[in-house]
Amino acid sequence: MEEFFASLDINQYLPAALAWATNILLALVILIVGIWVAGKAYKGIVAIANHYPQLDDTLFKFFGSVARYTVLAFVGIAVLNRFGVQTASIIALLGAAGLAVGLALQGTLSNLAAGVMLLIFRPYKVNDFVDAAGKFGKVTEIDMFTTILQTFDNQHIIIPNSQIWGEQIINHSHHKQRGVDMHFGIAYNENIEEAKAVINKVLADHPHVLKEPVPFVEVETLNDSSVDFLVRPFCNGEHYFDVLYSVPEQVKKALDDANIEIPFPHRKVIVVNEDS
Repeated sequence: MEEFFASLDINQYLPAALAWATNILLALVILIVGIWVAGKAYKGIVAIANHYPQLDDTLFKFFGSVARYTVLAFVGIAVLNRFGVQTASIIALLGAAGLAVGLALQGTLSNLAAGVMLLIFRPYKVNDFVDAAGKFGKVTEIDMFTTILQTFDNQHIIIPNSQIWGEQIINHSHHKQRGVDMHFGIAYNENIEEAKAVINKVLADHPHVLKEPVPFVEVETLNDSSVDFLVRPFCNGEHYFDVLYSVPEQVKKALDDANIEIPFPHRKVIVVNEDS
C-alpha cells in the first residue's frame, strides 16, 4: 500500500484540483454578487413607486421581480460556464420552452398585458365605482391579471383584465362632483313655474345637493299625457346614490302636498251594446 501511494505523482493532479477549487470559489463569488445585485435591482425599482405616490406599486413590484429573475438567470448561466457547461444549448432549450409556455398561456398573457396597461394608465383605482365588462361595483383590488369588484349587494366579482382593457370603462368616481339626472312629469293643466318651484325647494332643502353648480330644472319633453322635467342636481361623488334614491320620493311628496297632478297612463274602454 505504501508503495502504491508513493507511486502516485501528486503534482499530476494538483493543477486540476486547483482549477476546480478556483472555479468553485469564483462560482460562489458570482452567485453571491449576483444575488446581491438581483436584490438591489428589485428594491431600486420598487423604490421608484414608493418615491412617487402617483405611481402604482403593484406594477413596479412586478417589474422589480422581472428584473430580479432576469439577473438570477444570467447568474445561473455564468456559474454553469465556470464549470465548462455549454450553455448555448440550454439557452436555446429555455427559449423553446418559453415559446411553448407562451403559446399555451395566451389568455393569461393577454390578461397580464392588459393589467400592465391598466396599472400604467390607471383609468380607475381602488375604491372607485366603475362600470366595466358589463359589471358595476366598487374596485377593491387591481392586480396583474384581474380586477376585483364589490357590488352593492355584496357580491365579489373577479374580472379578467383582458375583458376590461380595450372596452368602455365608466369611472363614476373620477370627478369629485357628479350630476344626478332624473325625470319627473306633471299634467298638462298644471302650472309649470309652480312645479319648478316645488322641485327647486326640495333640492334646496336636501343636505347633499350642492348650491354650486346650481341644480338644473327645465322642461325636457312634451309627452302624450305629461310635461316632463329634466332635473339634474349636483353632489359630491360619495353622495351620488343618496341623492339618486332619496330625491324622487321627496319630489313626489312635495308635488302631492302642492296638489300638482302627476299623470299616469290611462286606458279608455268603450263598450258597445249591440242590442241597442
